[in-house]
Amino acid sequence: MLPLALYIHWPFCKSKCPYCDFNSHVRENIDHGGWKQAYLDEMRFYREKTGAREIKSIFFGGGTPSLMEPDTVAAVIDEAHKLWGLPQGAEVTLEANPTSVEAEKLRGFKTAGVNRVSLGVQSLQAEDLKKLGRQHSPDEAIAALKIASSIFDRYSFDLIYARPQQSLADWQAELEEAIAFGAGHMSLYQLTIEQGTPYYTLHQRGELVIPEESLAADMYEYTQERMEKHGMPAYEISNHARFGDESRHNLVYWTYGDYAGIGPGAHGRLTLEGEKWATRAHRAPEIWRQRVAAAGHGAHPFENIDVSRRGWEALMMGLRLADGLSLEILEGEAQAPLSRIVNESRLKILVGEKLVEVTPTRIRATDTGRQKLNSVLSYLAA
Repeated sequence: MLPLALYIHWPFCKSKCPYCDFNSHVRENIDHGGWKQAYLDEMRFYREKTGAREIKSIFFGGGTPSLMEPDTVAAVIDEAHKLWGLPQGAEVTLEANPTSVEAEKLRGFKTAGVNRVSLGVQSLQAEDLKKLGRQHSPDEAIAALKIASSIFDRYSFDLIYARPQQSLADWQAELEEAIAFGAGHMSLYQLTIEQGTPYYTLHQRGELVIPEESLAADMYEYTQERMEKHGMPAYEISNHARFGDESRHNLVYWTYGDYAGIGPGAHGRLTLEGEKWATRAHRAPEIWRQRVAAAGHGAHPFENIDVSRRGWEALMMGLRLADGLSLEILEGEAQAPLSRIVNESRLKILVGEKLVEVTPTRIRATDTGRQKLNSVLSYLAA
């Protein structure tokens, strides 16, 4: 019986950040009771599809899930236990923004069954928070981190680097400040300019200047070295943790496990009767709810993933990890040996250039290879 992870998408934010391309929306009023019922209904639909499984982890993402009512979170967790079974100690994560009001709700989420929180700090600099469209101040971020550490045994927070006008020295100082908070997990992302966002438009016009590629690479390399020395090595390209504090939910994605995506715009990957299926829900929140009310779910027709694509998806995700991916998993998904999943001659070149390593049991990108992973994957696919 394959274990299953649940992703619950809350689509609402207080405001839309100019760099964000996630499925998030601003609404004046939210019918919390209606949303709770819609989540429970769609969970029951997926239980019919998956059959009996054990839930490995639950992740409330968004959007800004800390805008949810703790009662809604509790209902979702209880329903997951009733439908599939939630073992003692299963990881239940909720993303939160560190505004003072939302930080005060953390105790309510703990009571609801959340045992890990991920705070979207993004920056510890007041001016940069404004540029990023964040609603909190550095003081509010620090207060939220202190509250999170007092309530949860496991918590994480995010920072973005390679921000407009940021120097290497700026980032070094900010990272040192962040490390001092003592979190067991930190997600450190390089700013990317995503098409369809306000940042993309400004960047195209030349009105938003981000650090050049060489400077961004220096920031990345410094981050890896400093976090390694601090005892929080990168277990994935942008994620750092003390041993045992890795995100168990995200590891399901990166090791190509099964997960059900609940909520508007949520994606999933499910193995049903030996076949792999891609699932996705309608993105518009109101239409998703209408579809759930009418049919019990807001999902588009499931898309079958053939074995060649299964192998390639598993490889793309697995090479993000410092440990890489088990060949047993990779070749099992592809139902073929590694030599038929990738261009074998090109793989040998990447191994020779020390960008990829292959052992009898695993394939992994080296530290340098992960820094250049998009190029590595493009080359392997050619």
